[in-house]
Amino acid sequence: MSGSLTASQLAKYHQDGYLVIPDFFDPKPILQHAKELIHSFDPNGHPMTKFSTGGEEGTKEDGKEHVGDRYFLESGDKIRYFLEEDSIGSNGMLNRSPDLCVNKCGHALHSLDPIFHQLTFSEKVQNLIRSLESFSIPQCLQSMVICKQPSIGGAVPPHNDSTFLYTSPPSATGLWFALEDCTTTNGCLSFIPGSHRWQDDSSKSNYTKPRPQNEKEEIRQKYGEPRGVNKRFVRSDPENVDAGTGFETLSEQEEEEWDEKRASVEACKAGTLVLIHGSVMHKSEKNKSDKSRYIYTFHCIEGDSTKALYDSRNWLQPSKEMPFSELYNPPTLRA
Repeated sequence: MSGSLTASQLAKYHQDGYLVIPDFFDPKPILQHAKELIHSFDPNGHPMTKFSTGGEEGTKEDGKEHVGDRYFLESGDKIRYFLEEDSIGSNGMLNRSPDLCVNKCGHALHSLDPIFHQLTFSEKVQNLIRSLESFSIPQCLQSMVICKQPSIGGAVPPHNDSTFLYTSPPSATGLWFALEDCTTTNGCLSFIPGSHRWQDDSSKSNYTKPRPQNEKEEIRQKYGEPRGVNKRFVRSDPENVDAGTGFETLSEQEEEEWDEKRASVEACKAGTLVLIHGSVMHKSEKNKSDKSRYIYTFHCIEGDSTKALYDSRNWLQPSKEMPFSELYNPPTLRA
């Protein structure tokens, strides 16, 4: 039950920026529930919001609007459905069964769904995060099931998570639960090991924006200075949800460019947990197989505002009714 990382696991995580932990949980009941959730999707009345995994935001006119719309931006305290880009035909209608059109479902599963609430706030997950010794008050956000549908599950380009869940200084950590086998044909993760750190001290003179500070000094000295991020994904106007979203440049030298020769492809079995540092570069390819690739994921950020600040410009915002949940102080499951 423990979940706490061993010394060798911690060393691997600090060195590579991610850690693959096989057999961390029983995926069968969670996968069954996830599929029930996806099968309950009713397209009637849905705004047909697609989740584009590309790097450029679309508009209503070109039919690629996704992350800038109200349905997406007001999903932080709800369970909402987002569609695969290739699931809508030229006539604006779904081109296959509704359950096979869903890209992902979230972003408040940890607060609203009993099965995902139980997994997210489990003692095993709590122990794992405690063993990192990176957080004072870890808060949970952006919980979702990602389906990676057969044949159309979109590729996710190289990115790091702190770009999209930015705190100052960066503190995001991802927990990625494989509900099905993740293979090279259905879109498993790939990483650039060590891309979350500078490999020498020369970068310190080029300090431009806050870098992660949630590590002990001996870790930084042993493994290198953590990298920050080049940009952050923001609301164009925090006071106007309809103003859309965009990227704000923070630096041009923090992130490492993707190098396919250095990439490590991490196929894994169902039941695996992948722990992901907020600055490590990773991606996944399009699902070209006839099998789905269901996963559940959520993120932790530092909730102590004296150590890291999550501001109103971030795309995902807490509400008065549902503030971000503290991992060590689980909220009452909401109806």
